[in-house]
Amino acid sequence: MTIAAGWDTIAALVFRPKVGELLANTVGLIAVTVPLCVVLGVGAAWLVERTTLRGHKFWAIALAAPLAIPAFVNSYAWVSAIPSIGGLWGGVLIATLSYFPLVYIPAAATLSRLDPALEQSAASLGLGAWPSFFRVVLPQLRLAMAGGALLVSLHLLAEYGAFAMIQFDTFTTAIYSQYQSTFNGAAANMLASVLVVMCLVLLLAETRSRGSARYARIGSGTQSASTRLGLHGWQLPAQLGLAALVALAAGVPLFHVVRWLVGGGAAVWGRPELVSSIAQTLGYGLAGALATTVLAFPLAYLVVRHPGWFAKVLEGSNYISSSMPGIVVALAFVTITVHSFPAIYQTSFVLVAAYVLLFMPRSLVNLRAGLAQAPRQLDEAARALGKPPFIAFLRVTLRLSAPAAAGGAALVFLGITNELTATLLLSPNGTTTLATEFWALSSEIDYAGAAPYALLMILLSAPMTYLLFVQSKKAAGK
Repeated sequence: MTIAAGWDTIAALVFRPKVGELLANTVGLIAVTVPLCVVLGVGAAWLVERTTLRGHKFWAIALAAPLAIPAFVNSYAWVSAIPSIGGLWGGVLIATLSYFPLVYIPAAATLSRLDPALEQSAASLGLGAWPSFFRVVLPQLRLAMAGGALLVSLHLLAEYGAFAMIQFDTFTTAIYSQYQSTFNGAAANMLASVLVVMCLVLLLAETRSRGSARYARIGSGTQSASTRLGLHGWQLPAQLGLAALVALAAGVPLFHVVRWLVGGGAAVWGRPELVSSIAQTLGYGLAGALATTVLAFPLAYLVVRHPGWFAKVLEGSNYISSSMPGIVVALAFVTITVHSFPAIYQTSFVLVAAYVLLFMPRSLVNLRAGLAQAPRQLDEAARALGKPPFIAFLRVTLRLSAPAAAGGAALVFLGITNELTATLLLSPNGTTTLATEFWALSSEIDYAGAAPYALLMILLSAPMTYLLFVQSKKAAGK
């Protein structure tokens, strides 16, 4: 649709002052927030995994907990605390507190499996603790930092609710406003095209930042036992710093959700839309999780059992499309259905299809790992014992990969429960999910009425966060 608009239309809509303002806001947000998330995430991971931090097992989970709070709920809490919050620095504060766990979790997993022999060798060569950290440990975190920074950047490009609530304009908020106010497909598509280019630039930058260094341990023998670095006089400052971080990232949102619940009284739980929102959230979550898992299985099977360039292209295309912000995916579905398939515009089928496109990698990654643990030799053995190929597949491969499929489906389900922009644009008339109803009420400054929806989303997100944390530890051999 962007190309069909013609160069004159493209130039008029893209090369204008408003786009420059949006670009400055979005780039500024990424430029400030991502380094802050990297510093906080890596610093917290190092304290938890490599020092004698007291209560490190508690802090390990507490530092991942803010990921269970949707960014737009975090923004709702900070607006409740500081009504005048806004602008770039308000966006940086909310985004940093919402997304630093995306760096912390992979960094902590990498540090927990990092061979201490590297640091011991550095110490034997006369390097102190800090030079050893910067010259030995930090380079080993390159992949975790690059991957975490990419995730934070993509979340910043995709986020709508958190920034709209503090009236900070980014490409995503402008696209939705343009679509909502005038249904101007050309203008919204031009802004979406710029956003897509930014996504592709970030993906390319992350790929190049990986480098060609080797990170795996080579050689015989087992990894030496980890020796934690003593904090001594820094124990109290470290405890206070982590306590402040967790209090700001998780304590403030939870406090204000509970505050509004108490202030609203029992009446906030009596809204008739609450039951239907829970039911529709569960319905769309289950439908999206089932559809995504069923469609991801053949691709995962192809990647694991028949690897090659074709399988890699298919897999890579899924990762690229899912990295696009939800509003871009939704706008693409709106454009296609309005012009080519008007009969299915704003139907549940289109909404579930958007969920599949957005969350396919969550299922694909889990299924790929599960299928890799069910080698084809087991299928061959079952067929050698007289079982037909389909029966052998059902009884061996499908059975062994079922736990991985369930884990992937759970992650997709919980991702759908917190999805906002695609649901707002594509849902059929009368649809009320927890996220959309929360957004409708908070937009009307009915913060007490929105509080139950915020609490329910947090409760549904908490298992996903814990599952992500546990999976990272399993990958690290913990």
